[in-house]
Amino acid sequence: ETWPYSLAQAERELAQAVAVLAPTETVHINVLNADHGIHVRELLAEAGAVDNIRLHEIPTNDAWCRDHGAIFVGRPGELAATVWGYNAWGGKYPPWDRDIQVGRRMAEVVGVPILAHDLILEGGALDTDGRGTLLATASCLLNPNRNPGVAQTEFEAALQRAFGVTQVHWLAAEVAGDDTDGHVDVTTRFVDPHTLVVALETNPQDVNYGSLQENFQQVNTLRDSDGRPYAVHALPMPSPLVRHGQRLPAGYANFYIGNQVVLLPAYDDPQDQVAQQLLQELFPDRRVVSLDCRALVEGLGVFHCLTQQVPTIPN
Repeated sequence: ETWPYSLAQAERELAQAVAVLAPTETVHINVLNADHGIHVRELLAEAGAVDNIRLHEIPTNDAWCRDHGAIFVGRPGELAATVWGYNAWGGKYPPWDRDIQVGRRMAEVVGVPILAHDLILEGGALDTDGRGTLLATASCLLNPNRNPGVAQTEFEAALQRAFGVTQVHWLAAEVAGDDTDGHVDVTTRFVDPHTLVVALETNPQDVNYGSLQENFQQVNTLRDSDGRPYAVHALPMPSPLVRHGQRLPAGYANFYIGNQVVLLPAYDDPQDQVAQQLLQELFPDRRVVSLDCRALVEGLGVFHCLTQQVPTIPN
């Protein structure tokens, strides 16, 4: 149902992403059952991905591990998995009975303690700098379709307890086609504790122009964990991508940061190269790989939405 018109191509695009990642990090993939695992192995073999891949029979309702999966946290010598409530983006896509179990199953596979939280939170709704600052959107986390009656101060306190952050920056940007009520990983991302990249639409006629311009201006007023202004870099937006009468949330902020590689979505658009050059400058120690995801984005998400990193235990 997520890819009614393009499932086969979406699978190939995801397999290609795994092939890029696997040489430099172990890739864990949740599969429905043994037969699905055989199918996935065949796809990976076609893409040239054979080694450093682990399949786990953890059935899901949907593919978006960023949102229903565990969010891992660490401190010196310890790693744990935070597991939150989940209701498929405000009850939009029932059922989610399998998805709500995934976080705990991931923690069991990794072999770390579970820190359970009652509030509903998707991983794509936040981004952190690892130094005490977190980005979030009120339109998502404080939406009555997720956490009715929960005040911003209450949610901030929960985020501070769960992730050890000392400040939360609440943003308000949304883009056309995003069905998450404004996940921050579609518009605004940390490069490091002092640097942000922000999606910016420069065409005044585009439906995203007002929201992204306002978000860019707001981000330029924020301060990092040391109280200094961020170095803010504008990520371009590709031309509008419409499939089957639907505007898709195509953009470049939904990249995945791996050990040695950054996976960057591409759309056969002139801005693909602009975005790649910018991120390569900002990630000089990683190789930025631009991969076609025109089929994947028909499911309304790409690389960051489909992944959830498992960090090493901090020293």
